[in-house]
Amino acid sequence: MLSIIIPALNEEKYLPDLLESLQAQAFKDYEIIVADSNSADDTHPIALKAGARIVGGGLPAYGRNRGAEVARVDWLLFLDADVVLPFNFLEKAMTEIQEQNLSVASCPIAPLSDRKIDKLLHHAVNLGFQVTKNIYPHAPGFCIFIKKEYHLLIGGFNEKILLAEDSDYVLRASKICKFGLLQSVRILVSVRRLDKDGRLNIAVKYLASDAYRILIGPIESNIFNYQFGYPTEKLSNKTKYRNLC
Repeated sequence: MLSIIIPALNEEKYLPDLLESLQAQAFKDYEIIVADSNSADDTHPIALKAGARIVGGGLPAYGRNRGAEVARVDWLLFLDADVVLPFNFLEKAMTEIQEQNLSVASCPIAPLSDRKIDKLLHHAVNLGFQVTKNIYPHAPGFCIFIKKEYHLLIGGFNEKILLAEDSDYVLRASKICKFGLLQSVRILVSVRRLDKDGRLNIAVKYLASDAYRILIGPIESNIFNYQFGYPTEKLSNKTKYRNLC
């Protein structure tokens, strides 16, 4: 069984698509925990209607840790509210995790976009994940599987880190258990951050943050001016995700 933990702030536009994709999974042995950071929109009732448990949230690391504290089972899956799972994602992922005897894992990503530049950027990210997985593993916080015992052993996400807390988390976990990058699945991710901040700006910011982490250490101040959360959004986000992956 999985405890699926989703930090959220004003996610009424995106959360329904994720919850719908979860409900469509063949794998049904999961619980959903939403760490809601006092959303001003309908995030809370949407989560409740889907049968999720609600805990208090904040920045992503804080919300993920609060969700993990109340998780009832041995495996955790951290997702973001603006991702979508392709059909049979959970079943394929858990099968590969068991076959590879992994204790922490992530997967390649695919954009919820038809733009060539977005596909190229995500391909570059996947290549980076693959090249560094054995020496300096990276993983996006919007898709991390981990055994709860190892989450506890490393003390969870470092809540002092303001950027790349997900890669720090996986790096620390990989030192005490087996990390893997799944090959049987890809997760579909929103490009709203790219649309909001610009593709070149985001690419430079992530490369600079990686260099900072390697040369100096964890990023505990907002030196890269990375903004968290989004204003309330009332528009529909019905995405035809079934044929994207």
